[in-house]
Amino acid sequence: MKREFRRVVLAAAAMVTIALATGCAGPQVQYGDAKAATPISTGFGSSDLQMIAASMVDSLIAFPPMAEWTAKRRPVISVDKVKNKTMQHIDTESITDSIRAKLIRSGKFRFVDRTTDAQAMEELKFQQSGLVDDKAAVELGKQLGAEFLLTANFTEIKQRAGSVTDVYYKFTMTLKNLKTGILEWSDEKEIRKQSTKSLFGG
Repeated sequence: MKREFRRVVLAAAAMVTIALATGCAGPQVQYGDAKAATPISTGFGSSDLQMIAASMVDSLIAFPPMAEWTAKRRPVISVDKVKNKTMQHIDTESITDSIRAKLIRSGKFRFVDRTTDAQAMEELKFQQSGLVDDKAAVELGKQLGAEFLLTANFTEIKQRAGSVTDVYYKFTMTLKNLKTGILEWSDEKEIRKQSTKSLFGG
């Protein structure tokens, strides 16, 4: 009788231990599809970033004058950080990086990165300090200047009507010829998201 009771107690203790361990294990984490395009809110998300980057790059590369220029050589472009004119906190640097990365991968452009100029100047000063072999040191005044400046604006219009929330996003990008001042190319990508709040849910 005592053995049976002891066995039951041990079994119960084991079940409690397992239950506690499972409860304290935390949330289950798994990999998701980085390119999934299923929206979970009306906010700007990763799938929107991917659509915008792909759309802008495809448009610029396919633009007839640009296709003609890049067939002969690789123009040098400077990319300005995307200007966020929405009410949301959006990592516009991430959008800028994605567009620049896709354009670089196309093999049709070269880029200058003004965000790293301070670090570059420090390195150039060091190379000219006399501590670096003159034959290996980079000469000052040899860097290439950008031929084109790529700029972008990101705006939104948000409306609510009853249980429906409608958010309209517009991303506009422009390529300016720095030598002539002419706007050589411009395009825009529009995204609209709607959500309906359940009458019976939170």
